[in-house]
Order: sequence, then C-alpha cells, then structure tokens
Amino acid sequence: MYIQPEQQPGTEDQVTDWYEGQEKAWGYFPNYAPLFASRPDLAAAWTNLNLTVRGGMDRRRFELATIAAARARRNTYCLAAHSKFLRDVCGDEDSMVALASHPDGSDLDPVDQAIVLFAGKVAVDPAGIDADDVNVLHQRGLTDAEIADVTFAVAARCFFATVLDAGGVEADAQLGAEFAPEIRDELTVGRPFAG
Repeated sequence: MYIQPEQQPGTEDQVTDWYEGQEKAWGYFPNYAPLFASRPDLAAAWTNLNLTVRGGMDRRRFELATIAAARARRNTYCLAAHSKFLRDVCGDEDSMVALASHPDGSDLDPVDQAIVLFAGKVAVDPAGIDADDVNVLHQRGLTDAEIADVTFAVAARCFFATVLDAGGVEADAQLGAEFAPEIRDELTVGRPFAG
C-alpha cells in the first residue's frame, strides 16, 4: 500500500468499529481497511452507499454491473471480490466463469450481456453514453429505474476501485486462494494479488 493514513485523535472507536466490521465480513482483515484509518466517517459513508445501491436492485444484476465496472477500471481487488459474490452469494458459478473467460459477456444471455457492456462503458466513458446505449437495455426489457440502478452500481464501484488502486492496495491473498489458478489469472487485470 502506497498510502498509510494515520488514525486521527478522537476517532479510535470509529476506526475500531470499521476494522472489526471488515474482519467480520471477510473472515480475515482485508488489505484495503487501513486505507480508511484517517477517515472512518468516509468508510461508514462508503459502506452505507454500497449497501443502499446493492439493496435497491437485484443482487445478481448488481454483481454483473460491478464486475463489468471493476474489469473496465482494471481493478483486480473488486473484480475478484464480486466474482466470488456472484459465485457464492448468487449461486451462479457458470456466469462467474463465463465472465472471467469472456469479459464482454458474450457467453451470457442477451440481457446480461447488454448490462455488462453498458456497465463497462459507463465505467470508462460515461460522457460517451447515448440514447442508443440506453435503448439496447430498453429493448432487453430494462426500465429506466433499472438502468439507473446499474449506473449507480457502476459509479459506486468507480469510487472504491479508484481509492484502492491509487492507494496501491493489492487484493488479499486469501481472496486469490478462492479461485482455481486459471480463473485467478483471468481476474488479475491490474494490480496482482498479494503474495
């Protein structure tokens, strides 16, 4: 990690809560947690934003959009974490493997492929989104509210991925161990997994 923020006086309880919450969620202390030591208020706001976005939409669709955004931003950490969630929380290993092998979603059904392509474009060229991009999703049956949810998921992921990569945070070795070597290699799109 390139940035080592110091905990600010008077925030000890907030930092402890953040650290304990992250360790409880992952079953180990994740590499990114110390990056927020100087801003536990921001860590709490991020957690709230992420849970709010995720809670307002279909969980599998959230993971597809998040995976596409993480890959487009070349963030190994988020790509691996949300590939794991797609597999384990959503019970969709087939889609996880398909996206690892074919990031354009070409092995997915047309609705999922359209979401993946749209999310990837939003992540790297939001000003390039036009009516045709939105109309593809309309033609696949998504409402404007559902398209907005995909956009919210991508925008939230861009924040977190940017913070982690700019801070030099490598994905946890424990996370990398969750995947077969060939899948782990395909999920390594930016920084490597920690050794």
